[in-house]
Amino acid sequence: MLNDKARAIYDYLVRYAEERGFPPTIREVGEEFGINSTNGVRHHLTQLERAGYIRRDKRISRGLELLQPRTGSGTLRAVGRNAPASGVGTVADAGKETGIPIMGRVAAGEPFKVDGEVEGHLTLDEMFPAREGMFALRIKGESMKERGILDGDLVVVRSQDHAREGDAVVALVGDDATVKTYRRTEEGVDLEPENAEFQTLHVGPQDDFRVLGVVVGLVRPMGVLRRT
Repeated sequence: MLNDKARAIYDYLVRYAEERGFPPTIREVGEEFGINSTNGVRHHLTQLERAGYIRRDKRISRGLELLQPRTGSGTLRAVGRNAPASGVGTVADAGKETGIPIMGRVAAGEPFKVDGEVEGHLTLDEMFPAREGMFALRIKGESMKERGILDGDLVVVRSQDHAREGDAVVALVGDDATVKTYRRTEEGVDLEPENAEFQTLHVGPQDDFRVLGVVVGLVRPMGVLRRT
């Protein structure tokens, strides 16, 4: 049986995912319920997982799969990146929008904080028939212009925590996300711009750094005036 706090947290997870198309982070759950410790949030999530309400992928910040209806009177469905294809449906199946969610804007200049809001949806079935684990970001800035990634473009990203030499990646440095070219070094990783006016970001073992995904496609509206 779930206690009242665990029930409230689960209902919040469902409501958040319905509204935004993806589940909240541990930090966001803590802020919602005034839980200062991430371990405190994990305690309640562990209760939910043991009770069969969620499944967690601890490798990613939004790795929650919701497996049960709301604990109240609602009859809504599982959500999350790996939600089952049968039984209960996914948010994408029952919501108003389908396609790859546009999660906001990401810096191609100086890093900046990503707010996690869904800006819209991108549906390109012919170009990206396998959309599982993919999302889109709108580029802000010109540090990748020599690679053909321009201010205002939408990049399609495959969610993964590793990259090959030379991949264009979405990387998280601290709380700041950026798109750069991935290069390994003896000291760690270099995140290289493709524009001589910008500096390389050097990342060492002591830095809070991870790869969020690899850029696999680009969408650019036609007829838009671009600066050269």
